[in-house]
Amino acid sequence: MSAQAAARPRILVLRALGLGDLLSAVPALRGLRRAFPGHEIVLALPPSLRDAALATGTVDTVLPAQAPGRGVPTLTGWHGEPPDVAVDLHGNGPESHVALAALGPRRILSYTAAGPAAGPPPVWRREDHERERWCRLLEAYGVAADPADVRLPPPSQPSPAPGAVVVHPGAEAAARRWPARHYATVARRLVAADCRVVVTGGPGEEELTKEVAEGAGLGAEDVFSGGLPFAELSALVAGASCFLSGDTGPAHLAVAHGAPSVTLFGPVAPRLWGPPPDSRHTALWNPGPPGDPHGAVPDPSLLKIGTVEVLAAVLAHTRREKSDDLRPIEASDRA
Repeated sequence: MSAQAAARPRILVLRALGLGDLLSAVPALRGLRRAFPGHEIVLALPPSLRDAALATGTVDTVLPAQAPGRGVPTLTGWHGEPPDVAVDLHGNGPESHVALAALGPRRILSYTAAGPAAGPPPVWRREDHERERWCRLLEAYGVAADPADVRLPPPSQPSPAPGAVVVHPGAEAAARRWPARHYATVARRLVAADCRVVVTGGPGEEELTKEVAEGAGLGAEDVFSGGLPFAELSALVAGASCFLSGDTGPAHLAVAHGAPSVTLFGPVAPRLWGPPPDSRHTALWNPGPPGDPHGAVPDPSLLKIGTVEVLAAVLAHTRREKSDDLRPIEASDRA
């Protein structure tokens, strides 16, 4: 780091969670970037998400930080002068607030406490959508942020399966995993409808992707398992004719790239974690009592979603994509 870069005041943002959490915080991070153009923005998050964080274009560097589950990590990796501003996008505290306060920042933006001279903190509202929650936090401290500002820059590499329906059956918790046999049924019927289908999975999901692929009659060349590097995953999702998954990180990536998507919700309602209103994104959900998004068994509301409903939603997107591709080129398009 140059002496000039080192002299810049720094903002430390804590969001040490998963990919979906990172992407849902992009509108808030973009607001910080606009409000503090002369600062270096440092994002504390798991090291596996470094490439994803930098690809958002909202942060300058990352501070490796993680804890089991959704716990609050220690921030012992921070070196040098205290942060000029510390921003708690991790939760409503007090643990995350305390972890940031231990570094001695000049100012903390959080839902826990605003500091002795800043007045009371904003009120945490359980009914807020995740994107709106963090934008509202910043706005309470005078930082404008737009919850709809979710788009990422286009991927820098081509898709390994352009125009395919991408099926992602995994999720961090079983509560958000629709049964593999259901994904296989939908994938098999999509193939019968002349769609190219590929299956993706993260680390440790090799058996799951294999089960779905075999049930759909797909070959090894149609399976991307074990966790793709972020740049390749980003390109694959951005180039999909439709992205099908449960409520998990890559679903947020489809929204960030404007790729058509069908997302299956169960324990958490889409009004809290779903895509913004847009015809490119379909959220399927059967209303029911709130569940545990980190539960060990599939949520009952998720299991109420049927294969016919999912198939129809995916085909609606793929057919819309094909009709757009075949639309005659108008003079205005050539300009």
